[in-house]
Amino acid sequence: MLKSNQMKLPLFNNTSQQMELQKHPKKSNSTLAELLMRVDDAHSDVSGNNTPTDNRVVDVGLGSTSLPLSNPFVLSFTNLSYSVKVRKKWGKKVENSKVLLNNISGEAREGEIMAVLGASGSGKSTLIDALANRISKESLKGSITLNGETLESKLLRVISAYVMQDDLLFPMLTVEETLMFSAEFRLPRSLSKKKKKARVQALIDQLGLRKAAQTVIGDEGHRGVSGGERRRVSIGTDIIHDPIVLFLDEPTSGLDSTSAFMVVKVLQRIAQSGSIVIMSIHQPSYRIMNLLDRLIFLSRGNTVYNGSPSSLPRFFAEFGHPIPENENKTEFALDLIRELEENSHGGTKALVEFNKQWQARRKPRTIITRKPNFSLKEAIIASISRGKLVSGATNESSLPDFANPFWIEIIVIAKRSITNSKRMPELFAIRLGAVLITGFILATMFWQLDDSPKGIQERLGFFAFAMSTTFYTCAEAIPVFLQEKYIFMRETAYNAYRRSSYVLAQSLISIPSLIILSITFAGTTFFSVGLAGGSAGFFFFFLTILASFWAGSSFVTFLSGIVPHVMLGFTIVVAILAYFLLFSGFFISKNRIPLYWLWFHYISLVKYPYEGVLRNEFDDPNKCFVRGVQMFDGSPLGTASEAMKLKLLESMSGVLGVNISGSTCVTMGKDLLVQQGISDISKWDCLWIIVGWGIFFRVLFYFTLLLGSKNKRR
Repeated sequence: MLKSNQMKLPLFNNTSQQMELQKHPKKSNSTLAELLMRVDDAHSDVSGNNTPTDNRVVDVGLGSTSLPLSNPFVLSFTNLSYSVKVRKKWGKKVENSKVLLNNISGEAREGEIMAVLGASGSGKSTLIDALANRISKESLKGSITLNGETLESKLLRVISAYVMQDDLLFPMLTVEETLMFSAEFRLPRSLSKKKKKARVQALIDQLGLRKAAQTVIGDEGHRGVSGGERRRVSIGTDIIHDPIVLFLDEPTSGLDSTSAFMVVKVLQRIAQSGSIVIMSIHQPSYRIMNLLDRLIFLSRGNTVYNGSPSSLPRFFAEFGHPIPENENKTEFALDLIRELEENSHGGTKALVEFNKQWQARRKPRTIITRKPNFSLKEAIIASISRGKLVSGATNESSLPDFANPFWIEIIVIAKRSITNSKRMPELFAIRLGAVLITGFILATMFWQLDDSPKGIQERLGFFAFAMSTTFYTCAEAIPVFLQEKYIFMRETAYNAYRRSSYVLAQSLISIPSLIILSITFAGTTFFSVGLAGGSAGFFFFFLTILASFWAGSSFVTFLSGIVPHVMLGFTIVVAILAYFLLFSGFFISKNRIPLYWLWFHYISLVKYPYEGVLRNEFDDPNKCFVRGVQMFDGSPLGTASEAMKLKLLESMSGVLGVNISGSTCVTMGKDLLVQQGISDISKWDCLWIIVGWGIFFRVLFYFTLLLGSKNKRR
């Protein structure tokens, strides 16, 4: 629905366009793709420049606008109620119910902006969440329909978008890259790269971001775009596919008046393109009020006003509190509501009851006649044929859940992560430096170990420390997902990509860095320590280190999907890895571990790489590690003279009936493995078990995302 003051926009300056509007006075026939190129950006609106713009449109190959217009979309909600249980006093089990929404009803129409207003705690965000299907059906009472048909969750995720209050963006991507990656996710593969770029460029102009297009988003440590520009980028990422319904949670929060006006001006144009725009807003300025079409004022979960901005003066005049001529209407209304909440004995109850009576007295709004048998699905398909909702659907097909196949999603996710990481090379450099320094220290501490009993014990210590170190250095993966968590939740909540695609992409892009770390650590330590096996032994040692890094990073990634905070994650990881090392078989062999703790030995991630490298080192059947007199090393007889040791060997030979000389091999590699309680698992089996652990934890990570990222209130 277009208001008369919108006729002044440059979009309608052209005579032919005015004639088209006269044919269909109730609805704009232009989709967002067309508006993006026809309308001046918000800067020109602020300055009052009404110069006609170029009437060229972006040909995105989305169908013809010559098809018959469908009925306008109307989102209706009736008697929405939602309450939560809260404890009356800390430490007690007594619970009371707190009502957050109490029988809220209304409707939002295509081509209009519906704004939800109220003080903090009034229920604005809760109502937006309820309409956006972010509250579980078991808890939310009431009905929500689109064009009279019940709106299913699956369909809503496809045709809508939700812009959160916080700007959740990758800090090291530029504005253009951020929108381009969003286009890669949201727009179908059938759309060419050229047309996707054209759509992004048009959207940049529409959002007033041309000057900031090549500027990184930025964060606390990197200077980037301004707050208003960041907010417009957040909106842009969610409207790139031109959704039919757009929800926004306080999009002007934290912005100055000019930036806030520009944001709402963009939202007005989105609505004019054939979308329903529903947003919460705290206290709009006079200029923003002129852009809004429908208002809902809330007070502690109750509706105190539902109507157009122009009806506000009449409403409060009849209530007995007329709005002064030169005062902002919304400021007056919000101040009055706050005063009633704080100072009136009955709170806003009188105002709530008056609103019900006032609504009942009003003449019913003229209902647009709908064609018979024109279902919601047909209306959506007709809208798609005119260029709305670019999600890969066609006139004949049903709406797909996702715009692209999973392998395209994997490529785009991987490309985005690599681009973001390449601009923060210090993160990988620090990890590489830590591995290099650790390898250097171990190489110099265990330099060229011999095959004596002391050398064997030192080898065991080196292997235990080296294998556990590979896991500890993986702890840096904890903040990686925690930083992306809410971006991931926002994108997957409305089907930008599959959760499985995210898990696979993150797994694949981690492998190259793990290979570099493994080569660095293995190359620094293997030959310096003097480990056995030559090139074949080095190759297996490298693979074991790589598998350990893989299992460790997978384990830490899985934990990051469970723990809510970085510090808590680090604490848990350090504690669990310490337990893994304790039960690995180094400090106490498997044969001496109590039966009730033996299960922990088999789930220890350190056990399998530790046993694998021990077999790689000591599995040579032709190599002897303890000969004759060396058997006394490490005992009180170790300080005796060589002659005394030989005499002792002669005595032992007589008693045992076996000839033991000073050069007789007493301990082979397999004997050492038995002493350490090493099982019969081969070194290659150990390697595959480590790889399997890594895959297992990646699968668990997927299920944590599947179950833990529903992004819904209970």
